[in-house]
Amino acid sequence: MPRSFDDYLDQATLPDTVTDADLDALKQEIVRDVTATLMFGARPAPEGHYPTALDRAEAALTALSTELIHSTDAAGYLARIADAPSDADGALHFGCLLNLAHEPDSALWWWQFAAGAGNATAAYCLHLYHLLRGELRDADHWAHQALNLDSDIHLASTTPWPARRPDHPAMALREAVERLKVEELAGAPFHHPDHRLADQIEELTDAC
Repeated sequence: MPRSFDDYLDQATLPDTVTDADLDALKQEIVRDVTATLMFGARPAPEGHYPTALDRAEAALTALSTELIHSTDAAGYLARIADAPSDADGALHFGCLLNLAHEPDSALWWWQFAAGAGNATAAYCLHLYHLLRGELRDADHWAHQALNLDSDIHLASTTPWPARRPDHPAMALREAVERLKVEELAGAPFHHPDHRLADQIEELTDAC
């Protein structure tokens, strides 16, 4: 009978300075890395850089968000979500724009809404969102939801490593999001879409 991962750890000779917390962190990193490899496949890294599962999840979410708001349909989707907050495709694209503007909590709300309305790509965004935070149970839940909703999930085109989100969003994008109406829901910011975003989308995508 194959031995479990815990059995191997129990038999390993470890320095006395290694704590239970260190072992838990090691297990989490191994699980994250295995999960990411299964989801995204092995990807070569530049010399001297060893990407973690969190790096790969962030790169995938950034690439997907960027690709969706650069699509020819993005302006139409953003206009629809301004008129009808129940539009799932609009909610997906608005969430991606908020993600690139460094508003992950608000992006999370809109992705959850879109996924709840049956949008598989939004569920995949949620999988990546939780995976890059090491929240593996939630990441696994949304991966299964994405596959159950639709096998035709929009995945970002392969991009050179690393495709990480910039430390600071572009000024035009940040300013466009800062002028939106914001309220607080369950202790997190909730941004309201408007038509001006749709009108500005070409300018905003040029800045991303």
